[in-house]
Amino acid sequence: MRLTIYPGPTPIFLLAFLSCSCVGAADGDLRVDGERLNATMARMKTFGGNAEGGSDRIAFSQHNVDALGYLAELMRAAGLTTHTDFAGNLIGRREGSEPELAPLVIGSHVDTVINGGHYDGIVGVMGAIEVAMTLNDAGVMLRHPLEVAVWTNEEAGKTGSRSMGGAVDESELDLTALGDRTIGEGLRFLGGDPARLSENEREPGSIAAYVELHVEQGAILDREGIEIGVVDGIVGIRRWNITVDGFANHAGTTPMDRRQDTLYAAARVISAVRHIITGEPGRQVGTVGRIQAYPGAPNVIPGRTIFSLEIRDLDMEKIERLFQRISRAAETIAGETDTTITIDQYYESPAAVSDTRITAIVAESAAKLGLSAQHMPSGAGHDAQSFKDICPLGMIFVPSRDGVSHAPSEFTSAVQITNGANVLLHTLIEMDRRLD
Repeated sequence: MRLTIYPGPTPIFLLAFLSCSCVGAADGDLRVDGERLNATMARMKTFGGNAEGGSDRIAFSQHNVDALGYLAELMRAAGLTTHTDFAGNLIGRREGSEPELAPLVIGSHVDTVINGGHYDGIVGVMGAIEVAMTLNDAGVMLRHPLEVAVWTNEEAGKTGSRSMGGAVDESELDLTALGDRTIGEGLRFLGGDPARLSENEREPGSIAAYVELHVEQGAILDREGIEIGVVDGIVGIRRWNITVDGFANHAGTTPMDRRQDTLYAAARVISAVRHIITGEPGRQVGTVGRIQAYPGAPNVIPGRTIFSLEIRDLDMEKIERLFQRISRAAETIAGETDTTITIDQYYESPAAVSDTRITAIVAESAAKLGLSAQHMPSGAGHDAQSFKDICPLGMIFVPSRDGVSHAPSEFTSAVQITNGANVLLHTLIEMDRRLD
């Protein structure tokens, strides 16, 4: 383990530090301060906490700004220098002993959905800051520079992290986020500058690695009693709008065999989605989450029905294959129901596969700490996806009680949060040794 010790102000300080042993840190003795970490987690609840027990710290809100001010103070206390970039991302940096190396980056987001929980994203940010504090307290300098990031507007488009890859289209800046502000207005409110967003872009290789600690947002770890999830990758997501056109007519006077009932045709397509998605082994999921029938009267046969389709999997080719099967089924159903079915894709988030070196280090770190671990995909999207073309990436999951997320009852225990932060700490130290 190549670690550099910050010189202490006196020989007594240096001897005291050496007595607790830099070698011990390499052997796995270094730990985060769990009490301090969970105290900062509790403080975050004050920024946007509501009467229902949830959080309304949506992106670009005053609660968001106030939380970032608090986090900047914590970063500086951890020995980080801070700045807000053009996307409103809060970045804390600590130099390494080999300044020519690209930085290791850790972090997540603190914006929530409306009436969301207190753990999604927040565990990753507070864990990353606690890791920086632990290194600072122990006087351990990494070879690489370290950057701790709080990404902007994860919940409504991953704007901050996507800016790192130059993936934010100018047209997005006019879209309204979860609050009343447009994304462009929100970036300015956080201290960013949407006109200079392209300057945020980082070239491939300019970051040594990115690792994100996060709650699972699913029930696998909680159900199986596993302490750490080793994330093999973040699923790709594709979404379509499906429009069924037929003929609106009187519900009482039109015989059943003369109807061009678009809601009936839509129901058959939705049933086909379920059958096709579950028709082969794997973790792929397909969802129809929104449906609208027009004109929407109980005594009128729907003449137009529009519904959404979403497919997620780690394998983008599998997503395409499943979609083509659904598309062919829809074509058959259209012919049988005398309707026209049009399918338009409107969103794609490519799958991001974790670097196998990092997943190995995460698993080793969990084992070294005596924690059980399981390899698994992430079914939700995360900021880490934004780095798939920039640097090696990885994620660490901790359990979510009953798999609940994006709700006030979202919960991860203090012990589980501390476990995750310790795995992040040791993963970071080991990446610093192995990666250039």
